[in-house]
Amino acid sequence: MKSVLKVPFWAQIVAGLVLGVLLGWLARSQDISWLYTTLDKVGSIFVQLLKLAVAPLVFFAILVSITNLRKVNNAARLATRTLLWFMITSLIAVAIGLAIGLLTNPGAGTGLTPKDGKAPEGSGSWLDFLTGIVPTDVITPFTELNVLQIVFMAAVAGIAALKLGDRAKPILTLSEAVLELLQKALWWVIRLAPIGTIGLIGFAIADYGWDLIGKYATFTADVYIGCALVLFVVYPVLLATVAKVNPLQFYKGAWPAIQLAFVSRSSVGTMPVTQRVTERLGVPKEYTSFAVPFGATTKMDGCAAIYPALAAIFIAQIFDVQLGIQDYLLIAFVSVVGSAATAGLTGATVMLTLTLSTLGLPLEGVGLLMAIDPILDMMRTATNVAGQVVTPLIVASREKILDHDAYRTASSSPVADPADADAVEGKVPAAA
Repeated sequence: MKSVLKVPFWAQIVAGLVLGVLLGWLARSQDISWLYTTLDKVGSIFVQLLKLAVAPLVFFAILVSITNLRKVNNAARLATRTLLWFMITSLIAVAIGLAIGLLTNPGAGTGLTPKDGKAPEGSGSWLDFLTGIVPTDVITPFTELNVLQIVFMAAVAGIAALKLGDRAKPILTLSEAVLELLQKALWWVIRLAPIGTIGLIGFAIADYGWDLIGKYATFTADVYIGCALVLFVVYPVLLATVAKVNPLQFYKGAWPAIQLAFVSRSSVGTMPVTQRVTERLGVPKEYTSFAVPFGATTKMDGCAAIYPALAAIFIAQIFDVQLGIQDYLLIAFVSVVGSAATAGLTGATVMLTLTLSTLGLPLEGVGLLMAIDPILDMMRTATNVAGQVVTPLIVASREKILDHDAYRTASSSPVADPADADAVEGKVPAAA
């Protein structure tokens, strides 16, 4: 066990990716049913373990993050600027998605027809989005994993705690302890990421195969190129010109969160690592504890900006619907305002259906993209999480609260379990 723990975590992830691809190809080419089932179960259990912590983690993270703002000077200014930069980067991302879609025509030449589509079981509309924010009871959002409603309840509870002042201290102390407990448990799940990678990647290859991926080659390439442009061009430019920091150092410090996001396909599941790398890059803990949980549920440049823009163009071409300038403006509006609908979970179906229903496009188009969704979701989520680190960096730098010395010395090594006093930075956390 000790010899395994000495292998760098990033190397374990890469090994999982390679082994997953090989096992997936083997299961499909040799029609090995038991291997196919095993890969499916391994990947599903890993995702389920992440989802298990989502509801309580989101609730207590948002509650604690809001109350932590009382420790920060100019808290209202910081919150406003954070939201503003979320919107600015979303607009840039959706513009890139639209430009790529218009240049490449991803729906042309695929051989797909409207008959290949299938309406989703659940869909999103503006009425559903607005009325769905407020829960009918306090239990259902947790049992049905409605993250948007959980965020609403946590925000209300956090604001109420701020208003109560000292009388709310017992609740806040309990909330902080529960949050630490949940993060500790989630770190154990994160350590399983290399195994989860084998199952998730292997099952994707075994289930979909290269033939199906070939039909979506242009669309898949568009999503990856669009995300790569945001991840490796837009963010570095903003960091260099607005935050005035070295972009290469950002990737060095943020890499553990970006790679875990790629594997787990969950912004919320990656949140403890995202928060740790953001702190390691010099953003004050009090501000990070607000900005990262807030971003993990609302900041989705990959899922809520690039992807729905490309998907709308793709589906419109399959169904032979002409989109005009007003439609592209609507896509941009939905991307900025409706991104909270993605809720930091794997997949972006709700956001896509919200976009399609706003444009009046057939919801059956969602079914065209479901098969390829896991492949796309990896890159989308990596982009989401990178943006969730970039925004606090920009705001902290402009507000002159960024620790530039910490930023310059941030390492690329995996972050240590914050609850493990004996953990050493740069190594995989020791077994608990």
